[in-house]
Amino acid sequence: MKEMSFMDHLEDLRWLLVRSTSAIIILACACYFIDGFIFDTIIFGPKDPSFVTYRFFCELTHYFGVDDSYACATEFKFIIQNTEVGGQFSMYLWTLITAGFILSFPYILWQIWKFISPALYEHERKHAGSFIVISSLLFFIGVLFGYYVVLPLSINFFGTFNVSKSIVNQFTVDSYVSMVKTSLVGSGLVFEMPIIIYFLAKLNLVSPEFLRKYRKLAIVINLTIAAIVTPPDIPSQVIVSIPLLLLYEVSIFIAAIVAKKRKKDEQSS
Repeated sequence: MKEMSFMDHLEDLRWLLVRSTSAIIILACACYFIDGFIFDTIIFGPKDPSFVTYRFFCELTHYFGVDDSYACATEFKFIIQNTEVGGQFSMYLWTLITAGFILSFPYILWQIWKFISPALYEHERKHAGSFIVISSLLFFIGVLFGYYVVLPLSINFFGTFNVSKSIVNQFTVDSYVSMVKTSLVGSGLVFEMPIIIYFLAKLNLVSPEFLRKYRKLAIVINLTIAAIVTPPDIPSQVIVSIPLLLLYEVSIFIAAIVAKKRKKDEQSS
């Protein structure tokens, strides 16, 4: 294969950004035709106390016979309002763009794979399909986790928290939608941890021994991330931190497989 110059790589990067941005815009335009479903059902769905997550946690507390005053929300005493002239329009556009990014994520991964594939061996390039499928699956699982776990926990806490009866919660639509987008996209990207660790292990930048050595530090970091993306209550942080810790353990397992294969290749060469 012909060796590529720095300018060739730069040109490939430019086209990666152009194609990815075009895909996001095209799918964002497509989302325009289902904007009612996106806003009324998806975005504002978790503010309804009858949302599936609230019902699940309420039934769970009943099953274990614990206090259900926090888990069983019957009413969220807050309103969502717009306070800026162009606030709803700006929020509308960026929400469609975010939806376009989420839907186009597999295509963006494919473009990224095409960009990095020249640096891979021939047998590694054959795994393009597996890379895209697994990475996309992890991302969408993360998005669903953000939507059905992180977001409802946040809304339940901030929607019911009140330091005084004299204060009425009136959230701006921009802050509410921003919390929705951050919960979904952030969770989706965090769930890419095993893929990131795989490539770092392939580059010999991390090893399973390194990951095991700093497991305690990783636990602290995971708990910190959980504390940032969730309300400041212990149950919510524990619920969110569990899958993060599982992802870290999966990453150690993946790094071990990569290290074992590298050792085997070195011995056979």
